[in-house]
Amino acid sequence: MALQIGFLVFPRIQQLDLTGPHEVFASLPDATVHLIWKTLEPVVSSNGLVLTPNMTYGDCPPLDVICIPGGSGVTPLLEDRDTIEFVRKQADSARYVTSVCTGSLLLGAAGLLHGRRATTHWVSHGFLEPLGAIPVHGRVVQDGNLITGGGVTAGIDFALSVAAELAGQQEAQAIQLELEYAPAPPFDAGSPQTAPRSVVDLVKQQSAQEFAKRERIVSRIATTRAGQ
Repeated sequence: MALQIGFLVFPRIQQLDLTGPHEVFASLPDATVHLIWKTLEPVVSSNGLVLTPNMTYGDCPPLDVICIPGGSGVTPLLEDRDTIEFVRKQADSARYVTSVCTGSLLLGAAGLLHGRRATTHWVSHGFLEPLGAIPVHGRVVQDGNLITGGGVTAGIDFALSVAAELAGQQEAQAIQLELEYAPAPPFDAGSPQTAPRSVVDLVKQQSAQEFAKRERIVSRIATTRAGQ
């Protein structure tokens, strides 16, 4: 039976959170990959790429793997009842519940990170604990059937790790080789620990407005849970 793998797709998604892992998962033998949203209308990513869902929440079959990408569009979804209910329902039966980048915050909003190790983009890492997770800094973090990837490009590392779980290491390595995935970046600026302080400050400044919106929502979620 074909593997059923589903990505949530939504307005202002970080497209590489989706397209990197999608390339890996679509290369798996006997895998069917779905792009899932409330409607089948095209959505526009945070960088302007147009993505077209091929399945709605109501039409989605039980998934073997559910993956939540990140992006600025995650922020309003943290309080979106329809989306949270869909994610919870799929997570109940999925073999693997997964995310890339800030997609893990949506898993947290759905109550799926409680007491479990998880990661996310470094700018939003401080939101994991208020959402119930045990924060871990890592490109890929696995806790049972929960697998979370770090920021953006970590999605490829994440997807190869999930591919190894689903089809074995040899198949995952064959996909890596087909993609010629052998990163050799021109700068050692891929993490706040290695990037120049001026670059870290610039990224924080650029993301400050979205960070503030996210902070308010996460605070409301945490306060509501504390009162229950």
